[in-house]
Amino acid sequence: MQENRVKQALRRGEMQLGTGYWQFRSPEIARLLAAAGFKWAFLDTEHGGFDLETLQDICRVANLAGLCPIVRVGDLQYSLVARALDCGAQGIIFPRVEQPELLARAVSWTKFPPNGIRGYGLALHQLDYETRAFPEVIAHLNANLMVVLQIETVRALEARDELLSVPGVDTVMVGPADLSISLGVPGQFEHPRLIEAIEQIRDSCLALGVIPGIHTRNPKLAEFWRNRGMLFLGCGNEVSMLWERAGEIVRTLCP
Repeated sequence: MQENRVKQALRRGEMQLGTGYWQFRSPEIARLLAAAGFKWAFLDTEHGGFDLETLQDICRVANLAGLCPIVRVGDLQYSLVARALDCGAQGIIFPRVEQPELLARAVSWTKFPPNGIRGYGLALHQLDYETRAFPEVIAHLNANLMVVLQIETVRALEARDELLSVPGVDTVMVGPADLSISLGVPGQFEHPRLIEAIEQIRDSCLALGVIPGIHTRNPKLAEFWRNRGMLFLGCGNEVSMLWERAGEIVRTLCP
């Protein structure tokens, strides 16, 4: 059975670079990102248009290619979480969370009993066609699943210590776009108010044993936060990469 190498590396204090994956439905993108050197990608079912069949296909190829697939669910609902995991996700991102009680309930959906209440409905390919006893499968998947909390509002910022204290939360992925809007500085990613807020989240993560992380829009911002201790580091997405590279080619050849 497959191990979550991103989760293991983060626990060793190693930065893991990932990216967003939210529009292009081709599973080949997963192979491309893995070959380029990305360690993980989050499949965005909050803002993207992926249906379950596409999600399953992408997760399958990502797992085979060595790219850790993490799904950002559109809402905190058991069916969305459980079906994403049954599609092969190695992690779940919970967006727009502000209440510790709701987060604790959502975390329980990601784990099989006795750690949670996830229902058992695995396909053979998720076990790499290995014959394993139920207790072994349950223990392995519970240990390798990664739970990612997004903090992206002032209310969540203020409740960060309570949220980060919920058992089972492995890492945070700060959502700077929504957080900047909530702070009254929309899109100003280098504004002192936003930087201070993100550093407060990072410091609380370190104090409470949660891996600090953030998703950024470009390499400059990613490098800024990498140098400030963010380990679960995201940069860009498949659309922005194509757009920026295409524009660069055109500007070079058609000045």
